[in-house]
Amino acid sequence: MELIFSTIRKSDTKGRALLVFWCVSIILSLSTYYSFAQGDAHANAQLDARQIVIGDQARFFIHIQNNPATGRVQWAVIPDTFNNLEVVERGKIDTIKQGNLVTYNQRIVITGFDSGIFKIPAFTFAVIPNSGDPYTIQTDSFALMVQTVAVDTTKGFKGIKGIIYVKSTWLDYIWLIAGGVLFFLLLAFVIIYFIRNKKTVTKAQGASETLQDYALRLLRELELRQLWQKKQVKEYYVELTDIVRNYIEARFQTSAMELTTDEMLAKSLEIKEMQPYHDLLMSILQTADLAKFAKFQPLAEVHVQTMDQARQFIDSSRPVIVENPIANNTDSNKPETKTDNTNPS
Repeated sequence: MELIFSTIRKSDTKGRALLVFWCVSIILSLSTYYSFAQGDAHANAQLDARQIVIGDQARFFIHIQNNPATGRVQWAVIPDTFNNLEVVERGKIDTIKQGNLVTYNQRIVITGFDSGIFKIPAFTFAVIPNSGDPYTIQTDSFALMVQTVAVDTTKGFKGIKGIIYVKSTWLDYIWLIAGGVLFFLLLAFVIIYFIRNKKTVTKAQGASETLQDYALRLLRELELRQLWQKKQVKEYYVELTDIVRNYIEARFQTSAMELTTDEMLAKSLEIKEMQPYHDLLMSILQTADLAKFAKFQPLAEVHVQTMDQARQFIDSSRPVIVENPIANNTDSNKPETKTDNTNPS
């Protein structure tokens, strides 16, 4: 021992620190023990590095072995900091089963920001056996040296360098340019497609769908939604009467949306073309009013009948197409040819 201490006294500061570190490590290793004399639980620990640089990390591994049939282990409380060391990460506790024994493993990542030799303490785990008194087991303790970064003091200090600007060319932005061009091409394609498609649909509707066909299509769509079957009776009649009233405004060139039912029926008697459909309109509108305002619940047959009446009203009120009288009278305008059947005498 005298020889060791005399060597420490004679060596320089760095050598003394290393000697102290190894001496502490040897003493801690000799003091390592397992607290499993009272049961089947065993504790062990490992450290993957005995010295690190400030800010670097070391990994501390905990291994607990226990027989679950004889008792359970209560995991130790590991603080966030201890002895100038900080816990960076706690790994999850993994289990490995070997026969009747189960090994619990956990990885603890630690670091230090002060130089020196710091002790990783022994962590205590409580073991609660199925029978008998509880006891504790401990892991090993370790010494960890945290060193500073070596600095060459013979060289002068260098100032912080400023920002270096790098000249860029259009080739540095080639992918952005290509992406922008592709985006605008796709945008132009979509716009042209929808414009052409809209024109096609408009022409097709204007050429093939009359006012009556349009109204009948709205009635079919309303019927397919099955509102009254879903207990939405009021909504069903609101939409049905809106379709009928909009059709009246377009077909007979008269206001209908803002009129009450009585005013609408009176108007139908004033307009000559609507007079044949007065009774049909009265049945549709009065049934709708009962359902909308009087909370009347018509039977299923009434719902169907009202829809059929709306179809009948729209379909039968198509305008009468008068044939061209000039074409029909072409033959009548021809000069008559008379035949003289008298015999010459």
